[in-house]
Amino acid sequence: MDQRHLPEHPDFLWSNPEPKKSYDVIIIGGGGHGIATAYYLAKNHGITNVAVLEKGWLAGGNMARNTTIIRSNYLWDESAAIYEHSLKLWEGLEEELGYNMFFSQRGVMNLAHTLQDVRESVRRVEANRLNGIDAEWIDPKQVKELCPIININDDIRYPVMGGTYQPRAGIAKHDWVAWGYARRASELGVDLIQNCEVTGFVKDGNKITGVKTTRGTINAGKVALAAAGHTSVLADMAGFRVPIQSHPLQALVSELHEIIHPTVVMSNHVHVYVSQAHKGELVMGAGVDTFNGYGQRGSFHVIEHQMSAAVELFPAFARAHLLRTWGGIVDVTMDASPIMGKTPVDNMYINCGWGTGGFKGVPGAGWAYAHTIANDSAHETNSAFGLERFETGALIDEHGAAAVAH
Repeated sequence: MDQRHLPEHPDFLWSNPEPKKSYDVIIIGGGGHGIATAYYLAKNHGITNVAVLEKGWLAGGNMARNTTIIRSNYLWDESAAIYEHSLKLWEGLEEELGYNMFFSQRGVMNLAHTLQDVRESVRRVEANRLNGIDAEWIDPKQVKELCPIININDDIRYPVMGGTYQPRAGIAKHDWVAWGYARRASELGVDLIQNCEVTGFVKDGNKITGVKTTRGTINAGKVALAAAGHTSVLADMAGFRVPIQSHPLQALVSELHEIIHPTVVMSNHVHVYVSQAHKGELVMGAGVDTFNGYGQRGSFHVIEHQMSAAVELFPAFARAHLLRTWGGIVDVTMDASPIMGKTPVDNMYINCGWGTGGFKGVPGAGWAYAHTIANDSAHETNSAFGLERFETGALIDEHGAAAVAH
């Protein structure tokens, strides 16, 4: 088990200023993407007159409500480029920010349970290798060697026929990631403003010039949306629509256990994914609830389905006790890929639609989004993810890339 020390209390990591009358850039959304974008705007582009507005508390939305899995083994070139860029940033992030995040490259495997799974998995491995991403196909015996507690018997409902494995993938401690970014952004001059909800926008013709908030109107040269599932609400205020639907996605953790689960296991077929936190909790996620909604909670029938699949794969979990559950808001596009780029409103930018990939994308998305805002044009890693693809039809279909059906 990793024995690194606990971080400082977050109250001492960043300042808590009153909003100024005007900023060069206002970022709406104080989650991982918003804070990382502010940090890279300051660090990479020298733009420090920046405010991050968060309606609740910093990193209290999806950043606090996910299963922290990090990987880059996506199918298409466009996805591989941005997720692999993100993974490379993850690999140097603790040193760059000077902050422990418990980044652990313990590997991620995606199980195959049918012949169709096997064909799709091998295809994905070959595509990953063509993009320079570490990936391999492993048989059931190798699956068992990497995760000794998994059940690979032939008589279970969904027998394990093998899986893909990315050794460089892993997990990180989500709140510490946010705190590390927030501390450095604050040190570089960024204002992180909590309890500040956006209620409208100020425009001059088609150009955005400010935001209306519960703490007054704030002028802005540029406005960047980074509010995940709530982006559609903000876009509606600004006068345009985005092709996303928002669903609850829930997860749970068990009581503490000795370290028995040394890697991350995902099963797209049965919609369950499992890792073990540094303290010892088993962290498990399921599929999204099928209804649209903004509730940060889930439904019992999803947990029941999730646990029945998990216990069949991991019989040792049968006696584990549930410690807590939570729900995040998954913003889903029709091609299961994110949206990042310019909007129909001048000087307004958008970053949303990450589905279940938002946490792993934090460094790469923040890096590319900052470039897009600073230069008023997309970086090469996010140029394919603009809103215009829903008009041109140049979609990036990543359905099946996660262990979550959406």
